[in-house]
Amino acid sequence: MFHLESGSVRDCDGVSRREFLRVGGLGLAGLSLADMLRAEGRAAATPSGTKAKGRGQAPARSVILLWMQGGASHIDTFDPKPEAPAEVRGEFGVIPTALPGVQICEHLPRMAQHLDRTTVIRSGYSYNAGHGIADAYMLSGWRFSPATVYPSMGSVVARELPANPGMPPYMQLGIYVDQKTGGGLAGYVGGEHNPFVMTSDPNARKFSVDGITLPGGLTADRFARRRRMLDRFDRWQQTVEAQAGESLAMDRFYEKAFGIVTSPQAKRAFDLSEEDATLRDRYGRNTFGQSCLLARRLVEAGVRFVTVSSGGWDTHQNNFTSLRKNLLPHLDAGYSALLADLDQRGLLEETIVVWMGDFGRTPKINSAAGRDHWAGSMTFCLGGGGIRVGEVLGKSDRNAEQPTTKMVQAEDIAATVFDRLGIPMDTRYVAPDGRPFPVNPGGRVLEELCA
Repeated sequence: MFHLESGSVRDCDGVSRREFLRVGGLGLAGLSLADMLRAEGRAAATPSGTKAKGRGQAPARSVILLWMQGGASHIDTFDPKPEAPAEVRGEFGVIPTALPGVQICEHLPRMAQHLDRTTVIRSGYSYNAGHGIADAYMLSGWRFSPATVYPSMGSVVARELPANPGMPPYMQLGIYVDQKTGGGLAGYVGGEHNPFVMTSDPNARKFSVDGITLPGGLTADRFARRRRMLDRFDRWQQTVEAQAGESLAMDRFYEKAFGIVTSPQAKRAFDLSEEDATLRDRYGRNTFGQSCLLARRLVEAGVRFVTVSSGGWDTHQNNFTSLRKNLLPHLDAGYSALLADLDQRGLLEETIVVWMGDFGRTPKINSAAGRDHWAGSMTFCLGGGGIRVGEVLGKSDRNAEQPTTKMVQAEDIAATVFDRLGIPMDTRYVAPDGRPFPVNPGGRVLEELCA
């Protein structure tokens, strides 16, 4: 089955997501996709939103979000400060890029060559620098509220733009999204628009996805027999349901789940063995690199929103060692190969690629050779799907502490993504308590980047 598990991953808050979800948090740990869809069928039984009129042909069709969970250092990636004091600039040097006069970290040589395929936003800002809250905010564009789980960008896209038949609309590759406060989840637009979380490692020698490659050699016929047996129990359960409409909605989602489990389109999309070995090497034979390659295959197959989650960026200690040995080489290979591959296949014109994390990191290095949380300045990268590339937007100050030009925030990124996908800003959803919410809390579309 498709299992929505969050794994066991700790951040500096000291609580694992598995521990939180086990005691009934906002996630859906341990539920199969069918279970989740059927349990959330109630949301589809009644209207919960108003969709505004479309605005014509949109330039973008899908989104790949590269999510650096924990918060990547902006200084040690795309906004280096070579003229700053040593306790700010850190151990790394800089290298030139494909953009004249633009430098980035020396440990991103491939991205330096491909920087003309994205735009670097150096005037990013986050109002919050706490794990969990930052995940919820960054992935939705809504500032955190303990009373409301706002829908993530992926969930809005899943609701508004259907995927190809046999494919889920919204997927998360990897377990590195903090769901404790609703990060990456659907909130009031309905749990059926939560992501399908793939916990399998696409870099594993015998990579398979539960439900795509059925466990233990289980054939589709045997799976169908088991399904018929479960249907008998379901029919009995329906007789005691309070509302027939809810039961019908649950059945529709159960059918959808079964279609994904047995769909030949899904099986093929997840089959990385179809890719040339040289291309796989270019992406990097590691979890992040192969997840980037899988993300390309998924949007090619019709998935609308794919989050590639990467952990380990919460570098309070040994920041430079962690970045140099592991994080930056993997990012460099996977991100650059993804941009080049999408471009060469003609997919970059219709696929938005976003790079971001929880927040930035402190300009001043701490006593443990690390950088701590920093909301005052951060970097976004944004390109593809009708977004102008090959530019640097905005600027931070000498020590990368604050933007010196108009700041860009998560709500602006979300507004721009929705605009490029053709999702009208006056779309509204109704929360369970009857309150109407707009699709975006007032972010500005980055018109300067809209081709």
